[in-house]
Amino acid sequence: MFLFYGAIVAVSFVIYKIYNKLTCGKCTCDTKMQNKVVLVTGSNTGIGYETAKDLAHRGARVILACRDMQKGTNAKDEIINITGNKHVILKHLDLASFKSVRKFADDILKTESRLDVLINNAGMGNLDNHLTEDNLPVETQVNYFGPFLLTILLLPLLKSSAPSRIINVASMLHKIGKVDVVNFDKPAKSRLLQRRVYSDTKLGNVLFTMKLSEVLKGTGVTANSLHPGAVSTEIFRNVNPLWKLMLRLLFKSPKEGAQTSIHLAVAPELSKTTGKYFSDCRESTASSRARDRELAEKLWELSENVVFANKKGL
Repeated sequence: MFLFYGAIVAVSFVIYKIYNKLTCGKCTCDTKMQNKVVLVTGSNTGIGYETAKDLAHRGARVILACRDMQKGTNAKDEIINITGNKHVILKHLDLASFKSVRKFADDILKTESRLDVLINNAGMGNLDNHLTEDNLPVETQVNYFGPFLLTILLLPLLKSSAPSRIINVASMLHKIGKVDVVNFDKPAKSRLLQRRVYSDTKLGNVLFTMKLSEVLKGTGVTANSLHPGAVSTEIFRNVNPLWKLMLRLLFKSPKEGAQTSIHLAVAPELSKTTGKYFSDCRESTASSRARDRELAEKLWELSENVVFANKKGL
């Protein structure tokens, strides 16, 4: 009986891996990015690293925005050595601190003459969701409020560089998210809610993208969100080692997970596409909640109140 169930598990594993490979989207566009400036958050590892490496291969000036400077330095050196592109810049950014976000954005605005692509890639999950220095749940701030503030602060440079693109890495888990605009900036009150915080923030990313695309209408700046797929990355660094091994075997590699981000950054046919949600390099359909314009409006208002009323970050 044990062998029977073992065989079923093994066959299921093989079928899943084959399905994953067959449905995995791949960016086939060979667009070069010379004279383009690209900023990728969370680019010292995983999807962000693979995205930055690909865009550096294409000749872009790539800004790695990382919290861990040692890992960031290693990533920068590796990308330069692999691609031969010396225009790879490392800058410190801690999305869990509005002060850090403002300092980073101010530095970009002062040192860069243009910004063609902003990729809000950084994210975290499965944490205790402790409060940050800004008195926000850390997972909510890193995944949503930090990228919201960063994007708003960089809009002047993105607009002056138009046509330009904003890409927000979300997740299909947004489909089980429930953005409660009354409590979105409050700590989860139970373990169950803590586990759902990631999904809530990813729903926030998609709603923000939709509203942002409307705000930017006519500016030449597009905004799109995406599901990278189930990817084995450092976001699962806090899970049980056995689970981590299973995820590595079953999920996409970071390189595979980066394909949709790359596609949105370089595909010429998407130069005017905005407010859409993508998966496996194809336009997909977000959840009904993620297409709720009234909810998106309320979340935008809450977000502005949170990031601009917080005196610690000014």
